[in-house]
Amino acid sequence: MNTQAASHDPRPLSLFCAFALKQAVEQTVLPAYIAAGGPHVEAVFEPTFRLLTRIESGARPDVMVGITGTLADLAAAEIVKDTRPVARTGVGAAVPPDAPAPDISTVDTFISTVTNARSVAYSRSGPSGIYFAGLLERLGIADQVTARATVVDSGPTAVALLDGRADLAIHQLSELILVPEATIIGPLPEAIQEYTYFSTALGTPSGAAGAAELRDFLHGPEARAAYAANGLEVL
Repeated sequence: MNTQAASHDPRPLSLFCAFALKQAVEQTVLPAYIAAGGPHVEAVFEPTFRLLTRIESGARPDVMVGITGTLADLAAAEIVKDTRPVARTGVGAAVPPDAPAPDISTVDTFISTVTNARSVAYSRSGPSGIYFAGLLERLGIADQVTARATVVDSGPTAVALLDGRADLAIHQLSELILVPEATIIGPLPEAIQEYTYFSTALGTPSGAAGAAELRDFLHGPEARAAYAANGLEVL
């Protein structure tokens, strides 16, 4: 890393990162980057659609990690460039600590578990929540489940398992793992699974000192190990 070039640029790097990768990036990638001599990084961790709202309001990150399709749109608008796939995550389910683990290994058992739950927690506007709401419609159980659902505006849905609002949480696996007290019972059955793909990109113009190196760290061996440990499949 060109630490001398980085030291002459007093402006910290701006990183926009999808919330699904927060734990890996915040706890592993950024400390490794700083330890290697990189400049200070101001990181924003939010769902991709919220990051997009910031960009629409005029914000321009030096490096971005977000849903692949969104980054493709931003690249077409010349807001980011050089997109590179980094990881994907599927949707899973969790239950409160020490609760029995219900069977969700098949579509039928998943339907039984969801419809028998006292309350299912899911995201209002994140990709997993949007997918789950549509899935309930396709399975014909939307009215039954949503009538007593706990819809979470932001943050990990598994928090609702700890305060008693819900006894089943649906979220991306990489976000369920952010609440270690909860028990992840597994991914959705493959027949109804939905994967969200994430990529990295450089902002345009991408001349900020250290930006390219930070993006390289997001694909480095330490980052790849951290992604795998946090419910993500490395691409």
